[in-house]
Amino acid sequence: MPHGERWSARSAASLLPLFRAGGGIAVIANGAPLWLQNTAWSRALRTCLEQHFETELTASCGTADQDRIRYAQALEDAGFSDVRSTTVPCTDELTFQQVIGGLYSAIPAEQLPGADQRSAFDDNIRKAVPHAEPFPEQVLVSVLVGRTA
Repeated sequence: MPHGERWSARSAASLLPLFRAGGGIAVIANGAPLWLQNTAWSRALRTCLEQHFETELTASCGTADQDRIRYAQALEDAGFSDVRSTTVPCTDELTFQQVIGGLYSAIPAEQLPGADQRSAFDDNIRKAVPHAEPFPEQVLVSVLVGRTA
């Protein structure tokens, strides 16, 4: 799905022809983005990114409760049944390179620093976050499932 497109019943309905009767769908969201977690390093990262992009970062990348409710409703409206959601807590420890990799995969392509600017961008992030690696990450992975009739 293109970046930023709102997931709707129409989007979910377009998937139905791809399923056999009794088939299922799982929509998995890998927790809050790196910059919205409740840790000192995440808050420092958010501040750095907000300054770099000159905007407030509030988008949850589809992981917020209201997004999950909207996705569940879209599945039900599209004709999926037995729609339910669960969350699984996970913890991890990230290296600085994993944090940078996660950022580069989350930043829209048109906003990515150019190849000649990436070293400076990385250095700016490195200076902003606390220097203690690894960076602890606590993620609530949410899984939304539904079945076809």
